[in-house]
Amino acid sequence: MSDDFFEVAFSGQVVDAADLDNIKARVGKMFNADDAKIAQLFSGKRIVIKKNIDRATADKYGNAFSKAGAIAEVKSMAAAISPVADAEKLPEPAKQADNSDAETDNLTPPKTNPLGITGDQIDDLAATIAPVGSVMQDNIKAVDVPNYDLSGLDVAPVGSQLGASKKEADPPPPDTAGLSMAD
Repeated sequence: MSDDFFEVAFSGQVVDAADLDNIKARVGKMFNADDAKIAQLFSGKRIVIKKNIDRATADKYGNAFSKAGAIAEVKSMAAAISPVADAEKLPEPAKQADNSDAETDNLTPPKTNPLGITGDQIDDLAATIAPVGSVMQDNIKAVDVPNYDLSGLDVAPVGSQLGASKKEADPPPPDTAGLSMAD
């Protein structure tokens, strides 16, 4: 299932007995987000942080949320939602009293990448460059060097006109003496 794609979503859930202001500050620092974006993340609505990513990247996002004290969901694009980092799923936060937008919220798709960040902007997701000479590929197969016969090739002298060949003389016209026009 290495070809599966995943999405990471957050709906404002935090670990039990955690200081909400402290968690908001850590998540805000992780994403370099301002107060408006943090309020949007902790509004209780499910917001897709990143989608169409591989399992390793999704786990890195989930672990970064777990370290901050928040619970993110990693969902396979083809399977059900599973909480990240063995955290127990908490009940969803209570809905606000204003239900005027309740029907329209179910019709709109979740926002993707609402914070405008990429994975390399999170400390736990930062990639490094391998040292020079590192083996980057497993099971490298040796390829036989082809043996080409290049003895018939020559190099043109400097200043030669390449690609423009001399036009040969036109062949003589055919002999039409034996032909006549008949009715």
